Amino acid sequence: MEVKVMQDVLGENDKIAESIHDKLAAHGIFVMNLLGSPGSGKTTLLERTLEKLAKEMKIAVIEGDLFTSKDADRIAKHGAEVIQVNTSGGCHLEAPMIEKALSDIDWQSMDMLVIENVGNLVCPAEFALGEQAKVTVLSITEGNDKPMKYPLIFKESSLAILNKVDLLPYTDFSVEEAVEDITTIHPGASVLSVSARTGEGLDAWLDWLRAQVKKAKEAAR
Repeated sequence: MEVKVMQDVLGENDKIAESIHDKLAAHGIFVMNLLGSPGSGKTTLLERTLEKLAKEMKIAVIEGDLFTSKDADRIAKHGAEVIQVNTSGGCHLEAPMIEKALSDIDWQSMDMLVIENVGNLVCPAEFALGEQAKVTVLSITEGNDKPMKYPLIFKESSLAILNKVDLLPYTDFSVEEAVEDITTIHPGASVLSVSARTGEGLDAWLDWLRAQVKKAKEAAR
């Protein structure tokens, strides 16, 4: 009975997510579901991204968190339209939350919508939100064993970002092992090494985003 309930919940979520996906894709909007543990550096990476891309394209952000609007307040300083979604303890965002948030965003004028999910490597992987791509941020301070411990989120992600590589000299993190594990779990996934703090690797990340936005616009024509 419990399995049946979960299937029903996921089924309803997926219907709404598909509707969101189709609606935004028809307007040529690239939608990204940004995932990762608390402290992986998702918000800092997003801040650096907006600093570089806000003048090139119009970006909106749906900021998911358990409580408070601290991350949304940070993002709002960088020229993006931001909607805060608090889950009141829930470990992930769900498609109905995104559907509701979109009613408060001028989404038709957007080039890209970023959904920063609640910090978690488990639950968010299960719930589609209407995105065209999931991106998982893994801080090298978390250890390179995480992809094999939490394989679903990496299997579902088009891109994995190894963040905080400026700290590599102070850890025993193996980039080679992490890349091997991620691409074993998801052979088609891309992996980028980045430091949101120093800017190392950001150009490759920004180029990836530009390519996704271009692809979304071309597909809508």
